[in-house]
Amino acid sequence: METGQEYIPKSAMSIQAHPDDQEFSIAGTLAKWARAGCEITSLILTSGDSGSNAEDKDASYKPELARIREAEQLAANAVLGIKNTIFLHFPDGELQPTIDVRKAITREIRRFKPEVALCGDPTVRFFGNDYMNHPDHRAAADAACDAIFPSAGTRLIFADLLTEGLPPHDVKKVYLWGSEKTDVWVDTTETINLKIEALRQHASQLGDWDPSEEMKNWGASSAKDHGMEYAESFKVMNLGD
Repeated sequence: METGQEYIPKSAMSIQAHPDDQEFSIAGTLAKWARAGCEITSLILTSGDSGSNAEDKDASYKPELARIREAEQLAANAVLGIKNTIFLHFPDGELQPTIDVRKAITREIRRFKPEVALCGDPTVRFFGNDYMNHPDHRAAADAACDAIFPSAGTRLIFADLLTEGLPPHDVKKVYLWGSEKTDVWVDTTETINLKIEALRQHASQLGDWDPSEEMKNWGASSAKDHGMEYAESFKVMNLGD
């Protein structure tokens, strides 16, 4: 557990499967870091174009839904103070931790050179007794971790990236959300309302649901016993100085 003055990186990359994933999970931390001057890149592997169960919609709706959800993510990132947003357009609901996905993530890590990367914990399949972790979440986290190490920092993995002017880059820390064994808690008391406002931008997914109470309950639960009102918790991997 980190003590004393809270760590704030100079740059960070959020790597998530879908639009809205980071708002549900780590938006309070991102907003806090952005306020402190951290340059944040939001890397979204799919455009969430399968995110509708409306009976009057079929596959022809997917391009429109992708546009809607990308616009929602951009609006959410504006609320959080995130300036860089990249969509990789892999198929929603069919994501796998393939070499192509890993290479695409590696490319963006080398391009933006984040000090810290934030992603899900790829080892977590179940949350409690009532939520099965989405396979896209696990695939995104798996590919992200493999891109961070060893691919981003190893010169001759994806060697053709060198010809794109993208030399190796070593990420110093990885913040894993959703882990069963967390060891770092970020105080998000001052940014909980920004997290909620950012989540509200995903109107296509929320419908009439107001996320305020649940987000505050989650934040309070994470903060319990750590001297904070609201927090987000992580397992942190320290990969370098």
